[in-house]
Parts: sequence; C-alpha cells; structure tokens
Amino acid sequence: MSKFILQLFHAFVDRTFRNSLRGIVVFKVLLLLAVSANANAQMFQPLSEVEKQRDRFLMAARVNDAPKIKKMIEQGVNPNLFEPARGETALMLAVREDAYKVFEFLISHPETDLNLRATNGDTALMLAAYLGKVDWVAELINAGAQVNQTGWTALHYAAAIGDEQIIAVLLEHHAYIDAESPNKTTPLMMAARKGELPAVKLLVQEGADLQLTNMLGLTALDFARDAGMSEVARFLSEKRASKP
Repeated sequence: MSKFILQLFHAFVDRTFRNSLRGIVVFKVLLLLAVSANANAQMFQPLSEVEKQRDRFLMAARVNDAPKIKKMIEQGVNPNLFEPARGETALMLAVREDAYKVFEFLISHPETDLNLRATNGDTALMLAAYLGKVDWVAELINAGAQVNQTGWTALHYAAAIGDEQIIAVLLEHHAYIDAESPNKTTPLMMAARKGELPAVKLLVQEGADLQLTNMLGLTALDFARDAGMSEVARFLSEKRASKP
C-alpha cells in the first residue's frame, strides 16, 4: 500500500500541479498518506529473534516462571532486559505482578541491577513501596537496592499511600526524610496531601521539616489545607505553632 501511494505522490508532483489550489490540497493529502503508510510499515515489521527472546523472558517474569527465567539466564539472556513500552525490567514486572519466585531469584542473581530505572524514573524498590509490599521492600534493601536517589524516592511513594511500616523500614535504612522531588515536593507533603495522618505524625516525629516549601512555595500544611485534609492541617498547624 505504501509503495502505491508513493507512486501516486511522485506522479502528481510537478510544477503545474503544485501551483494550483486544488493541487496543493491533494499534494498535502498524498504527503500525509505516504508518511503515515511508511510509519505503519515500520510499526508492523516482524520482531527479530532478539526481540522475541526478550518478550519470552519478560512473559516468564510476569507469570512467575522462575525455572524458565533461570534457564534463559544460564543460556546467556541478560537479566536486566526491559520491555519497550514503560522500560520496566523483569524484576519490576515481578514486583508488579506478584511474581515472588521470579522476584526472589532475580534479587539473588549477581548480574541483576537492582537500581535500574523505568522510563518514568521508578526503580523496583519504588514500585514495591508504591504497591505497599513491605516484605519486598525489606528484601530489596537487604539485597542492595539504593534507598536514596535524586528526584522521587521510595519514601515519597510510601508516604503517599500512608504505609507506616514501609516508611519505618526506609527510615531505618537511612532514607533521607526530606528528600525533594524535581519540583521540591517532600514525603511529608505527599502524606499531608493524601490526608494520611498516621504517616504524617510518624514523619514529623522522625524529624521531617515542616517549614520546607516546594517550587510553588507551598508547605506541607498548605498541601493539607488545599486538599481539604482538615485533621492533618490541624495537626501540622499545632506542630508549627509549638516550634520555638
């Protein structure tokens, strides 16, 4: 189809045709069709053997097929392969899909990079924190996953869902309590916006700075007020008032 359209395109592109109003319109339509056809042809090209192998490996991770994962790695497959859509590795997919046997195998494998980031910047640890998987978080940390990094962190995610257990585990492993996202949002601000009072209390108790502001000049108290979280706002207001 694309070859046929391109032939039409070349047949009609001459000086007289382009100079007429009607010709210009048809010229543009044919050009768009040619570009679209070429893009579609590239999109539906058959997968290479390497891509097929990648897809088999990632599918095994999704369905918790640890023996297949082990066998493919022994055959030379890179354990850090990632799917192209979101950039998530087999380890991240195992976390997302509750594939614990695959998860357990991959975190113990010496060639698995525990700190790779997906396209959105998430790591396996951040994903586990966001999904509220405290045991998985602990295992990742014990296996060597980094707790602190630039930008969004696992502590931001744990605070956002109000998971006190995960917050405690992360802080126990020296998570920076006032970590700043790219727009300078802190974990305390995330917890305040979601109205997670127990998480807010824990973060404040552990030393979170109530005075910090994000790029818009908003404090955690502002986040709580703007979100209508009156109980959290009251607590933060009282804490700020009691500060010397």
